[in-house]
Amino acid sequence: MSAEGWVWFVMLVSAGSLLMAVLFTRQVLGADTGTAAMQEIAAAIKEGAEAFLRRQYSTIYMLSLALAAVIFFFYLSSKGMTLAWKTTVAFAVGAICSGIAGFSGMFVSIRANLRAASAARSSLARALQLALRGGAVTGLSVVAMSLLGVGVLFLAFGGMKDPTSVPYQLVGFGFGASFVALFAQLGGGIFTKAADVGADLVGKVEAGIPEDDPRNPAVIADLVGDNVGDCAGRGADLFESTAAENVGAMILGVALYQKLGPQYGILAIFFPLVARAFGLIASIAGVFSVRLKNENQDPMSALNRGYLVTTVLAMAGFYIAVRYLLGNNLWFFAAGVIGIVTSFLFVWITQYYTEYRYRPVLSIAEASKTGPATNIITGFAVALECTALPVLTISAAILGSYYCGKQGMPDLPAAGLYGTAIATMGMLSTAAYILAMDTFGPITDNAGGIIEMSGAPEDVRKRTDRLDSVGNTTKALTKGYAIGSAALAAFLLFSAYLEDVTKLVREKTGDPLYVFSHVDIAKVPVFIAALIGAALVFLFSAFAIKAVGRAAYFVIEEVRRQFRENPGIMQGTAKPDYGRCVDIVTVGALKAMVVPGLLAVGVPVAVGVIFKFLATGDATIGAESVAAVLMVGTISGILLATLMNNGGGAWDNAKKYIETGQFGGKRSDAHKAAVVGDTVGDPFKDTAGPSLHVLIKLLSTITLVMAPLFL
Repeated sequence: MSAEGWVWFVMLVSAGSLLMAVLFTRQVLGADTGTAAMQEIAAAIKEGAEAFLRRQYSTIYMLSLALAAVIFFFYLSSKGMTLAWKTTVAFAVGAICSGIAGFSGMFVSIRANLRAASAARSSLARALQLALRGGAVTGLSVVAMSLLGVGVLFLAFGGMKDPTSVPYQLVGFGFGASFVALFAQLGGGIFTKAADVGADLVGKVEAGIPEDDPRNPAVIADLVGDNVGDCAGRGADLFESTAAENVGAMILGVALYQKLGPQYGILAIFFPLVARAFGLIASIAGVFSVRLKNENQDPMSALNRGYLVTTVLAMAGFYIAVRYLLGNNLWFFAAGVIGIVTSFLFVWITQYYTEYRYRPVLSIAEASKTGPATNIITGFAVALECTALPVLTISAAILGSYYCGKQGMPDLPAAGLYGTAIATMGMLSTAAYILAMDTFGPITDNAGGIIEMSGAPEDVRKRTDRLDSVGNTTKALTKGYAIGSAALAAFLLFSAYLEDVTKLVREKTGDPLYVFSHVDIAKVPVFIAALIGAALVFLFSAFAIKAVGRAAYFVIEEVRRQFRENPGIMQGTAKPDYGRCVDIVTVGALKAMVVPGLLAVGVPVAVGVIFKFLATGDATIGAESVAAVLMVGTISGILLATLMNNGGGAWDNAKKYIETGQFGGKRSDAHKAAVVGDTVGDPFKDTAGPSLHVLIKLLSTITLVMAPLFL
């Protein structure tokens, strides 16, 4: 097939995936909506989520508009009108598509929750199917829109005629997606955890009422938070992941173009999009393969079967893409297999550290018997421990894929880096199905809340509890998967940054042999920049966690006030003011997301500009200093994100393990201690942790866009 044929293949698969998302939407919306009480609760969740997202994205797009103007005038003054408008348009398209990805995921999730709750009244299998297909709308939409965005811009910018220059012009697309994703994930994460912490500490610990009890004034805010954080925020996050990695891999493919020539080289540049298209097909098949044979089957086993089907089909699609686009180079196929296996290992490692079948969570639950202090100490020790296996896995993946790339084309210096790019494509080939499992989590969580608040029978709540427990695991798995993909992608984007600086220096100096390939931390400016990169990660996390604590403080005070001033709430004769808590966390999240977001954007640019002018005698010291920020910031960010995500997940499931009846169940002292530990881990796993892996990729994309400023 010609290059044009593969372009059309990608476009058709992307369009077909969007149509399949529409079909899943129709199936979900056509399901039964339950009782009037269930509909009333779901309507309150829907209203709060949509109101927050409208206010959040209006703020994000105001910031995006200002940044787009800065990018345009910077490129206009340094690179001319053509590159200025192309980079700015790419940034705008990436930002808009990222927002649409977030909205599309939440649109279905806040409607699927009610349908899944209604289905659970009669069938666990039907509830599972509706929740997963609701999640699949997000997964398919996000990946398909990413492919369409990059593919359309590539064609519109003349990529078929000038394939070696256009990939560099697409970096704005990844930056726009990263910029919006950071604020979406950060704002949604602050919202959901402030509400969750407030609801748990006053409701479970102080008042002794169950989770999702309708007497808790913060319960609607908690359920709203699941959607704006885990659906909208994660949708924008993984859209950014797929977009940035596509562009980074295309940039590294330019080296193969120069080796293979025009006829075959353009296929190497377009390979990432084709591989991702096969991943979409595999994900659709995986969703259709998920079903329960009977009510006693573990829902997680059905989801794992779907993931296995997706993985096998994605691997087959990868082989087809390598065969026809990369000359049947089996070494490159092996690099892709390494990426796919890496994703599987990350899922398994995350399961080990966050499921209560295994030692880490059981040790936290056991420690809860002696109080909150020992729970927190043991939980933090588990969080520290869980960083080791992911680092070994990432290291093995990078080393193995680099070796495969070198063996695939031993006479091409950049082939090793292209091998790591292919591994990243392999790891992200199952992204649509993984995101479907992630969105499955908040849908089932909301379904359980709707069942509890509407007073449904106990046997129905047991069904939704089973799905909710699985949903907690799938959310944790997605975060682990996102960290792993972020780690591989960060190395890919770092390599793309080195390639970009090399190209810029060659254009500036006229030296065709110049290669920017080393970052020397023995240089004082570079060492200082590396320290700043590490400090940025910790300072950013501090701002995010403090924001949760500050907003949760006001939620706790509000819930206490309502209990104190209206005794009828606890007696069940008066209805709480749910809207007040929603307003508190909305305002708190929107205010708090701005400073850490701007810090993430400003630090690498400031380092590059300041060191460029302060250091003399080295024309590339600014670019090299920014490379140090990227390198050390990525390393520390991966470690801290892993600590927070897996540690927070372990605390959460230790609490849920006790709630199954161990150590006295929901009203025991061990349970109260576990609830305290869970509230400590909440801002780790749902605010700072997820935001950190977006930060890692934002650092890479902003430096790609602003690289000319550092020289």
